[in-house]
Amino acid sequence: MQLGPGITELPVSRSRLRRWCRLALAGPSRIVLRLVGTGEGRALNRRYRGRDHATNVLTFDYTHDAETIADIVLCVPVIRREAKQAGRPFDAHLAHLVIHGLLHAQGYDHEPDAAARTMELREVELLRRPRIHDPYRCRAPGAVDDDRPALAR
Repeated sequence: MQLGPGITELPVSRSRLRRWCRLALAGPSRIVLRLVGTGEGRALNRRYRGRDHATNVLTFDYTHDAETIADIVLCVPVIRREAKQAGRPFDAHLAHLVIHGLLHAQGYDHEPDAAARTMELREVELLRRPRIHDPYRCRAPGAVDDDRPALAR
């Protein structure tokens, strides 16, 4: 786990982050979770996705072989803001995005719509284990996130 500039401590315990990772990973893996602030999140999103704003999670997957090797970048201020806007606990939203990023690292995607539905169903299934509610059913009315999967819009 890595903390970017401006992030002075883990927002949840290391053991909880590891537990969420173990839930999502289907096999051997080498994963780095990097928690960043808005500046680094924006710079990475601009550089690698061409979008000039910080996003909640970015996945950099390096292999789809027998072992999953990836960096998952989580932008803590964006995740806090989204959780508040959606009326969800921060921990639940963070768990969802850790799992979401790790599923991307294993080849899941949310384009086209059929793939999005498969990915969402897997996320919901994994989130049930730590008793986290379906993130696609508990959005606050009017909450908007340009980066969320198409079926959740």
